[in-house]
Amino acid sequence: MIKVMAKDLGADLCGIASAGRFQNAPPGFNPLDIYSKCESVIVFAKRVPAGSLSANSCVPYTHANNVATQEVDRIGLDLCQILQDSGIEAIPIPSDDPSEYWEEENQYARGILSLRHAGYLAGLGVLGKNTLLINERYGNMIQIGAVLVNIELESDPIATYTACLNECGLCIDFCPPKALDGRTANQKLCRPLSNFVTQRGHVLKECYLCRKICPNCLGLKL
Repeated sequence: MIKVMAKDLGADLCGIASAGRFQNAPPGFNPLDIYSKCESVIVFAKRVPAGSLSANSCVPYTHANNVATQEVDRIGLDLCQILQDSGIEAIPIPSDDPSEYWEEENQYARGILSLRHAGYLAGLGVLGKNTLLINERYGNMIQIGAVLVNIELESDPIATYTACLNECGLCIDFCPPKALDGRTANQKLCRPLSNFVTQRGHVLKECYLCRKICPNCLGLKL
């Protein structure tokens, strides 16, 4: 019923993971660190329009990504209100900013909950070498959100399909600042291009090649 609610609100994907599945999360970034009564994590995603990848300017992609992020946050808040009216305590997790953790020297930020790992634990996809969550149907062109609840829900099975071939390293080889190693992304190298600030103060996502060049960008092709 909750999945139907999320999709009626505009989500393209929705899955559930028990709080117990997050036992390997870094200290301070477990759902229970955010909300001590958390029993389950509802994870949902909305597609980002793929046509934005084809534009010669980075503005359409930046715009599409920003609007999708706002939509995911709106879905999370609306879902929380519906659950609240049913007597369920629900905590919304931002799809992007704000966050608290920051290492100035490394230009490294970390959200209060890793949504890509939450998506994996809720069965929405698998992690690629580009560090993005890759869904079987929609590829990596998705924006993720989550809601923590104080009730126990049945967890979805974790995805078992493979998204990256062993011999494929396109995202690593073609990353302009060489920020990928197949496991993590060096934010200090990535950030100047992925969050470029114009003279007028606009933040543009100038580089998204790791997403665009992936053979499974729009769904599994293997």
